[in-house]
Amino acid sequence: MSRTPDPPKLTPQFCFNHTALRDFLRVSRGAIDDTISQNLNALVTPGDRPFDPSSTTERQPRPIGRRRIDAQACGEFKDKVLFPSWQVRSDVLNYCAGVATSPDPDDPDHMLREVEDERARERVVNERLDPYSGRYFPRDTRTEALAALVRNERVVEGIIRARTWGLVGERCDNEGVEMERAVDEWRRGQRGQ
Repeated sequence: MSRTPDPPKLTPQFCFNHTALRDFLRVSRGAIDDTISQNLNALVTPGDRPFDPSSTTERQPRPIGRRRIDAQACGEFKDKVLFPSWQVRSDVLNYCAGVATSPDPDDPDHMLREVEDERARERVVNERLDPYSGRYFPRDTRTEALAALVRNERVVEGIIRARTWGLVGERCDNEGVEMERAVDEWRRGQRGQ
């Protein structure tokens, strides 16, 4: 079974390093969600049914559904691997969202943006001679860029979790439990420990 990567040390520098943030999320998703079929297959005990020699006398059609996994193995997988990895990624995205909404006094591009803004205000615009001369697109601040990245990663996270939960539901009997409810129940159980 895959091992989830260790959670990063949460600092504003980690969040502003978009490469490090994306890499952590990519590796975490790759370890669990992208390989969910392999992880679920690893839960199946291959020799739990003895070999039946009569099974080779007739051609067997392919099974329509996938083989179900033992409920206890599924529960342990969800409680010890799947939900903790989702929680770590949620914690990282929530922390970075908080950094993105906080003031950023250490923004290294602050002065450069102010200079560009001043030049844009001083520029003489004659749209009759150049219809594009009035265009000015100010740079995003570090916090605005981080907020956009967190928004995008949350959308990706939602899509990946829905796909993973669907596959888990096929192999483990989830009894129609919605993903959010299952995660909330797991969180409540974690707080009680």
